[in-house]
Amino acid sequence: MVRHGVSPAGGVDLPERVGEVPRRARREVREALTYARRVTRRHSSTFYLASRLFGPRARDAVLTVYAVCRTGDDAVDTARSAAEARRGLEAWWEGVERAYARAPDPSEPLEVALSWSLERYRLPLQAFEELRRGLEQDLAWEEASARGGIQTLTDVDDLMAYCYRVAGVVGLLVAPIAGYRGGEATLERAVALGQAMQLTNILRDVGEDLERGRCYLPDDLRQRHGVHLEGLRRGEIEPGYRRLIEELAARAEGLYREAWPGIASLRGASKLAVAVAALNYHGILGKVRQNGYDNLGRRAHLRGLERLATLPRAVATLLASA
Repeated sequence: MVRHGVSPAGGVDLPERVGEVPRRARREVREALTYARRVTRRHSSTFYLASRLFGPRARDAVLTVYAVCRTGDDAVDTARSAAEARRGLEAWWEGVERAYARAPDPSEPLEVALSWSLERYRLPLQAFEELRRGLEQDLAWEEASARGGIQTLTDVDDLMAYCYRVAGVVGLLVAPIAGYRGGEATLERAVALGQAMQLTNILRDVGEDLERGRCYLPDDLRQRHGVHLEGLRRGEIEPGYRRLIEELAARAEGLYREAWPGIASLRGASKLAVAVAALNYHGILGKVRQNGYDNLGRRAHLRGLERLATLPRAVATLLASA
């Protein structure tokens, strides 16, 4: 059975007319790809570091995918009002559609960079459509938060659906750039890795999200562990809260384990790049634990040397998986 909009033959659904549009002017494309690199480096040193292990063309495409996804997220999260966020998200989506139509606005570098990437790789439009749905959910929360109160998810299924939309589908965009064997199974594992990374981000950013009027910790888990929003807003780290965070951290670790065979199925140096990114994100879970599960007033992160140390670990893990 085909899932996640992925086709078993060839790996992903391919937009029509791939390769039929002439290449963009070299200078325009070069400047667009440079812009995508700057966006990624500014927002995610972890992802940027891992991208250095891709080959040059694949690296530019991966950085473009990250920058496009990040820009959509920023359209919602950095807007000064819900109305501005809605306009920004609509403009972002129109840009994605222009890139897929091979008619990017030359004044919008990420449209140019994405169009360039689409001429070289089969990137499923449905992945961006799912991301859009996840961002629309965030936008609906922004609008509701403006009226007061904290917006929450009902249960773990809602949480994992959200993780799929805003990050799991990124695996469906990176896999065709990296190249892979294993067909549908590898793509399923790519989705699992994206979900694991997003769940890690959520566990790192609980305090920051509360300040924006959001709590991604599901209602059912909070009720089971006796965790109340009022206590979270006061920064209370109670035993029940530690158990809740540990339960979700264990779920994330299960997804990382599920993802590893898929990472090993990627081709060439790309498998090392994705392995480094996975270990960096996984390391954040350890930092959350080291911080005593205080993700309300502290932000877990890896230091530079700790990031570099993931490189030999990634090599060893991949050799063990071979």
